[in-house]
Amino acid sequence: MNNEPSNHIKLILGNANKRFSGVTSTMLQVLSRQEKLTRVAVLGKHFLPEHIQAMNFFALARLCYKPLPNGQWRVFHARRNDEMIQALLLKWVFRAKLKIAFTSTAQRHHSRLTKFLMRQMDSIISTCSAAASYLETPPDIIIPHGIDTHTFFPAENREDCWRELGLPGRYGIGIFGRIRPQKGLDRLIDAVIPLLPNQPDFTVVITGQIQRQDQAYFDQQMQKIKQAGLEKQVHYLGELPFSDIPKVIRSMTLVAALSRNEGFGLTVIEAMASGAAVIASDAGAWPDIIRQGVDGYSVSGNQQAINSTLKTLLDSPQLLLEMGAEARQHAEQHFSIDREAQQLTDHLLSLQ
Repeated sequence: MNNEPSNHIKLILGNANKRFSGVTSTMLQVLSRQEKLTRVAVLGKHFLPEHIQAMNFFALARLCYKPLPNGQWRVFHARRNDEMIQALLLKWVFRAKLKIAFTSTAQRHHSRLTKFLMRQMDSIISTCSAAASYLETPPDIIIPHGIDTHTFFPAENREDCWRELGLPGRYGIGIFGRIRPQKGLDRLIDAVIPLLPNQPDFTVVITGQIQRQDQAYFDQQMQKIKQAGLEKQVHYLGELPFSDIPKVIRSMTLVAALSRNEGFGLTVIEAMASGAAVIASDAGAWPDIIRQGVDGYSVSGNQQAINSTLKTLLDSPQLLLEMGAEARQHAEQHFSIDREAQQLTDHLLSLQ
């Protein structure tokens, strides 16, 4: 697609944040697939691969003053307020021939400014039903995020993969991500303390960064484990390089994601794609993703509900293995980054 001349650019992506964020990561991952589907340019050069065409505001204004050779208008995809503002300036002030779409992922009530800007859009996209519920009007389409199913895949032999970690037991219960109260490590610890004494084959594996302000929280959870005499069944592996995380995930039999709030939550999809069953809270997109009793369970934040669901899962390791196999198929079919890029690109180009 990049061999076409610049005036054939159909899709423009906002890239306004100089700091790397989750939104930036999502944009870059999808972009790596979108560039194979259509001619793409990005407003802003932050973190872009060298081969991607980055444009400044005025170059884009000149490009978009005229429509595409076939008379269609280009489409600007914004993911932030300032990107919506940039697109509207191009359209209103510089008379750019643009259609504008905005992806809303926030699970909170929008500010007056955001609501005003969204009313000016040609299309509103959301990523899950929870985020969509905060919109004044329903989104035009819900397109969930996806993950690279070639990076996250099941182990050929999960038992061998588990043994390579050098941990006791036969089955891993993993929890991944930065360690802080929002992510719900305490919910998992409180649930496993009464269960692990009767489940010697299960070992809890904790990974993730601990920032200074969260050290006391982490220490408190480990103190609970020590008081219960379960140090041999609960292990903290530290903050791992990203390249190591897929292998650790695919050694797990069950992955817990018990956040109190979550923007979307890719961890659950990564675990499912890796062949692990999941137990998750009802935060983020997880109720949309998990098929209850098939891939695992999405439960309320009520500790009793977490405890009873986890007990059901640990009582049947064979069920966990079957759920993991189902979860892989579901993630591969419905939550791949390739599917996200295709569906998103198809929708955006339909606005021309």
